[in-house]
Amino acid sequence: MKRVVVGLSGGVDSSVAAYLLQQQGYDVIGLFMKNWHDDSVIMDTECPWIEDSNDALIVAQSLGIPFQTIDLSKAYKERIVDYMFNEYQLGRTPNPDVLCNREIKFDVFLKTALELGADFVATGHYCQKETTVKKGKTYYRLIAGADKNKDQSYFLCQLNQEQLSKALFPIGNLQKPEVRKIASEQNLVTAEKKDSQGLCFVGKIKLPEFLQQQLKPKNGDIIEISKDALMYSEYKKKVAAIDGNRNSAALKILSETQTYKPSDGKIVGKHNGAHYFTIGQRKGLQVGGMKEPLFVLATDTRSNTIYTGQGNHPGLFRKGLFIPATEIHWIRPDLKLSLGESYTYMTRIRYRQPLTPATIYCLEDGLYMIFDIEQRGVTPGQFAAWYDQNELIGSGVIS
Repeated sequence: MKRVVVGLSGGVDSSVAAYLLQQQGYDVIGLFMKNWHDDSVIMDTECPWIEDSNDALIVAQSLGIPFQTIDLSKAYKERIVDYMFNEYQLGRTPNPDVLCNREIKFDVFLKTALELGADFVATGHYCQKETTVKKGKTYYRLIAGADKNKDQSYFLCQLNQEQLSKALFPIGNLQKPEVRKIASEQNLVTAEKKDSQGLCFVGKIKLPEFLQQQLKPKNGDIIEISKDALMYSEYKKKVAAIDGNRNSAALKILSETQTYKPSDGKIVGKHNGAHYFTIGQRKGLQVGGMKEPLFVLATDTRSNTIYTGQGNHPGLFRKGLFIPATEIHWIRPDLKLSLGESYTYMTRIRYRQPLTPATIYCLEDGLYMIFDIEQRGVTPGQFAAWYDQNELIGSGVIS
């Protein structure tokens, strides 16, 4: 009998995953990961880890499977939290959920499971795994979840072939209502529990308080850039002049981040730290009296300045992005682009963003992703992922 260790999070998805594996004849063990100790920055109304752990225990007892809580908080701090602090300090916006899957669930947690004699680890992700054989070698394919509204393949965009070989996603072929129906039929305590929106196995955190543990408040200017000023900027002129050209110089211009200086706009308010804000953010600026909502266009942590624009500002949109060679990850290494090659994929730059076509160009310094249609809120530090139909092929950190 094959043994599977399920990451029981205390939610309905992992609960049903455990049940389905049990029905399929696996020897199932449930483990709850404790990743965080500081409850002072967790919103109590968003299901803190203690409640989640208790629910996971009740589910395990209901199913009659072994259960224990394992403390991975040391690894989580070193691999996720410290990385987050560093990225925010640099003015970038990390994605801790993608990192948690790569560094914790399918690394530290996976190794723990293997020590328990497991053949696989399983999670409640809405995604699917398939295999294909090329020239006698088996490759594992990461496929989008059947429920398009819940597809979580993006969160697994940094997994490698070895990690996928040990992974099972029992609910990936189901719709969310089907999952809740199964949980209700089995009288699982999590059947009607609302979905978690926080960090994996941590809960929803108060980001400002969390960041202030390491990044101290520091007053700075909020500068508004007018739409007209940007439309006629040197950057926009360079992009417009490229037309259909796609040589290396053109690709670099198309993927550049628009930069600003204080003299480009006017001061409209004050903030308490540029590292607390991210591109596209609206809440927290606390600047009133505008005709349209104010959004963050860019942050400069060196000068501690935030640049903003009203409404559907052209500064929120970019034609392309760049992924350095050191940050490129191919889930399917057999499909890796060679130098000078290009390929059109369906792409996304954040979770739940609709897939959009873009052409990826492989140059010596990295990948250049050029969108068919300009994209809003391209954010350094986030992950761009590319798909071939419903298969996730690769990903990388946006520069």
